[in-house]
Amino acid sequence: MKYLIAGLGNIGPEYALTRHNIGFMVLDRLAAQHQFKFSFERLAYTAEWKYKARQIHFIKPTTYMNLSGNAVRYYMDTLKIPVENVLVVVDELQLDLGTLRLKPKGSHGGHNGLRNIEEILRTAQYPRLRCGIGNDFPRGRQVDYVLNPFSDAEMDELPAILDQAGDIVQSFCTLGLQQTMNIFNQ
Repeated sequence: MKYLIAGLGNIGPEYALTRHNIGFMVLDRLAAQHQFKFSFERLAYTAEWKYKARQIHFIKPTTYMNLSGNAVRYYMDTLKIPVENVLVVVDELQLDLGTLRLKPKGSHGGHNGLRNIEEILRTAQYPRLRCGIGNDFPRGRQVDYVLNPFSDAEMDELPAILDQAGDIVQSFCTLGLQQTMNIFNQ
């Protein structure tokens, strides 16, 4: 079975440790733990990992967040992966840092990356792992908040959060969406 895991973020060193890039961070953590490497391909950095008889394809779109749907659609079509085997890993302002929610579908909730994926795929019926980044910012400062690095205290918490997100990704690919939600969405 084939899976496509799309971690959302923005390319460039200025975005590397920002809250908006937690999707990239989850995939980078998995790659470091399981010794697979990303290489630049069309529209994304890509990697492949064979795990428990699954062929898992990872992408980190290079289209910037607001055009993530182009990369997701391209790799779904190229690799012939059905939408139910696609998982989008994304930051979520409405969840506290450390809270992870696997969802089978949903609205974009104002997230421009999810909005673009929904527009390109013409559906909101795709699984997503929402990684909480909190919303501790003054009114009107959302963009500054998501595009700024995690604080030192948050950085201390991040390894455990990324590890759990990686566990969810692996479970999604082996146990399936519903069973993974039953285990991790508590």
